[in-house]
Order: sequence, then C-alpha cells, then structure tokens
Amino acid sequence: MAARTGPRWWGGRWHVIFTVIVFVILASLDNAAIGLIPPLYPVIARDLGVTEAALGLVTAISILLSAAAAVGFGYLGDRMSRKRLLLWGTLIWAGGVVMTGISSTYAALFAWQAVTAVGLGCLASVGFSVISDFIAPRWRGLVMSLWGLSQGIGTLAGGVIAGLLGSGNWQRPFFAMGALGLGFAVLYLLCYDPPRGRAEPELARVFARGGTYAYRIEMGDLLRLVRRPSNIWLILQGFFAQFAFGANVWMARLFTARVEAEGFPFEQAVAVGALFGTIFSLGGVLSILGGWLGDLWQRKNPGGRALLSAIGMLGSIPLFVALFFLPLHGLDLPAEGSVVGAVLSSIFTSPWVAGAFVLSILAQALNGSNAPNWFALITDANLPEHRGTVYAMGNLANGIGRAIGNGAAGPAFVALAAAFTAPTNYALGLTIFQLFFIPTGICYLLAARTTPKDIADVKATLTERAKAG
Repeated sequence: MAARTGPRWWGGRWHVIFTVIVFVILASLDNAAIGLIPPLYPVIARDLGVTEAALGLVTAISILLSAAAAVGFGYLGDRMSRKRLLLWGTLIWAGGVVMTGISSTYAALFAWQAVTAVGLGCLASVGFSVISDFIAPRWRGLVMSLWGLSQGIGTLAGGVIAGLLGSGNWQRPFFAMGALGLGFAVLYLLCYDPPRGRAEPELARVFARGGTYAYRIEMGDLLRLVRRPSNIWLILQGFFAQFAFGANVWMARLFTARVEAEGFPFEQAVAVGALFGTIFSLGGVLSILGGWLGDLWQRKNPGGRALLSAIGMLGSIPLFVALFFLPLHGLDLPAEGSVVGAVLSSIFTSPWVAGAFVLSILAQALNGSNAPNWFALITDANLPEHRGTVYAMGNLANGIGRAIGNGAAGPAFVALAAAFTAPTNYALGLTIFQLFFIPTGICYLLAARTTPKDIADVKATLTERAKAG
C-alpha cells in the first residue's frame, strides 16, 4: 500500500458529488450520441441514396468497434490515470459526431461513425471502472441502476432529438450533440479520480490511515479472468441478450411503419415513430426497482442478483412480442406543426396506444433488472484492478452480439417483406430476435451457482492484502 497525496479538499464530499454529476451527464450524452442514427435510417438512406440495411451495417460495425476499443482502454484504465483517458475519449467521440453531421457520402458517414465508436469505447470501460470505486457493495445494484438509467435516458434523448430535429434535416442532431460533448469534456479536468478499491469495506482501514490500494492489472491476469466461472456466464449472457437488444434499435422503424399504415405521410410518421420508440422505452426507469430488489435479495442469498436477472429476462419475452404486434389505431395527428402533444394524448384517447404503453412498461421493467445487477456482479466478483478490463470483455461480447443482431435485423426484415408487408415484417423479425433472451436467462441461472464463491474469494483477497499493507 502507498501513501495518499494531494490537497485535503480533493476527494472530499462535494468534490465526489460534483464528479458523479459530471459522469451522469456525460454518460447520458455518450448514449444520446449512440441513439441518433437508428430513428433517422429512412431519412439518411433517402438523402445518401443507400438502403436502410446499409445504415444498419454502419450501426452494427460501430457497435463492434466501440466494444473492441473498450478492451484496450479498459486494460489501460486498470493500469494508469483514468481521468486522462476519459478526457481524450470524450474529445474523440464528440469530434466524430460533429464530422458525421458534415458527411455528404455514405463512406464519410461510415468513417466518422467509426471514429465516434472508438471514443465511446473508452468511456464505456474506463467510466465503469471509476464508477465502481464510488459505490459500496451493499447498494451497488441501486446506485448502478441510476448510472445505467442515465445512459438509458441519454439513448432515449438521442432518439427524441433525432426525431424532432432530424426529420427534415438529419445533420442538425449531430451538430447539437457534438457541441454538447465538446463543451462538457473540459469538466473532466476538474473531476476526482477515486483510488481503486475506495468503496471496499475490507480496505476501509487502509484508506482511513492515509494509504491507498496500489495493485494494478498485469498481462498474466487476463487468462485467469477469462477462466473465472462467474465471468464466463456473465460475459456469455450479454452475448446472447444483445442479439435482441441490437435488433430492438429498429423498434422506432416498426412504429414508423405502423403510423404509415394508419395513413399518415412519411416524414410525419418518422417523427411520430421516434416519439413512440421513446415513450415505449420509459419502463426502463424501473431498472431502479430491479437494482434495489437485487441488493435486497443478494443480502439474503449470494446468488440473488443473478436469479432476479434470469426471471426478468425470461419474463419480458411474451410482453415484447405482444407489443410488437399491437396496432396503433386511433391516432389523431395534426396536419402541420408539432406532433408531441397529439402523441402524448393518444395514450389516453386510444385504447390501442394505451395497451401498447402498458405492455412496454411491464416488459421494460422486467428487462431492466438485467443491467444494474450485471454491473454489480461484475464489480463484486472481481478485484478493483480488474474491473475495467472484465467489464470491457463483457462489453466486447455484448458488442459482437449487438452488432450481429443489429446487422442481421435489416436483411431479416427485407427477407420477411417478401411474404409479409410492413409493419408485419418488422414485428415478426423483432419477435424472432427476442428468443435470444432464453439462453440469456439460462446463463444467469448458472451464474447464480458460481457467483457466491467468486465474491467470497474477492473479499478474502482484499482482507489479506489490507492486513499485509
């Protein structure tokens, strides 16, 4: 253990609060950037003269690049200054988003989205490593749900911004998002980079006497991390789950087709479809409940978090399928002007929209138990100097699954269109991809058997190191 240095106010209560706020805002912006393109598929495809499936490929490759970059950044973040990496990552993704808005060809858009993806990969793994050192084990599910929720809100905000600003000019949302990212990047310079292991009860006495946790990841650790039973199941579940999540970015396209089927013009349908995609994702806020319940169950049963996640993933399948096939009858949209008020009021005036809203809330609530408890389990089952790297490994598996799901969804919809007209082809395609939640649930059931031992091993190692220091 090494002695801690720095001014007395550095790392104090208000400095920590400031840092957490900055992280929440930037996590939201990062994910808003991810959510910009999918709602604009039909508009961008028309302007650039490409198919929507080709744009789906851009999203898929970007997801894969982001996940691959996260592994390298995660390892670096477990060895060196995390704040410096976060600053550069933010500058990279924000610059890439601005340049995407300038793109006038498919090749240029593809290239700048790749640059954006690299920056976002840094934020994903290094940001997780930092956040995990702020949260005590007792409340990891609840607090991680708030961090994850900020990302979900950002994704939803990206969809809204894309739909409202980009239906007539798709470049505008990218300029707005890039400017926000560049403006907030400077705040990283003032943030607190917490010492690794700061929140671990086993190390509390070390930090109380002014010491710090000096262990860092080594190359020789990587193989052991891949072989750890809990890591295997936690990483594998994400691979399967992301097939469905990757396809689900097309939900806004499904709702656009449903609005068109009701007789409304294309550009208006794009805006309304993006709004419905956002509204029908609001149930994700109930991930807070999933994180809180995971904390409670984990205190009584060391495998509780994994069991809760298994129930949530499996239980959400029939609800999502019902949502995909429910029509959106009874829409009353203005011929000109904003459609926001009309879309919101339809929840109360149209039984069909109201039913879709209820289904979406229930499906997202069950599905929302996944993220906070996965974050908490990755943290609990690994040492502080390994968490960014293990998270990045899981993120890579997630990215591969999400890229396949997103990339395969477009061709699947096209193939189904040979036998089924829109929006039925979209509903059938999305239903097929939801079936990947079944192996996801099975992986969580297996993780419930392995996580108790791995968590106990981490606690024992930290206790031994604290005594030795």
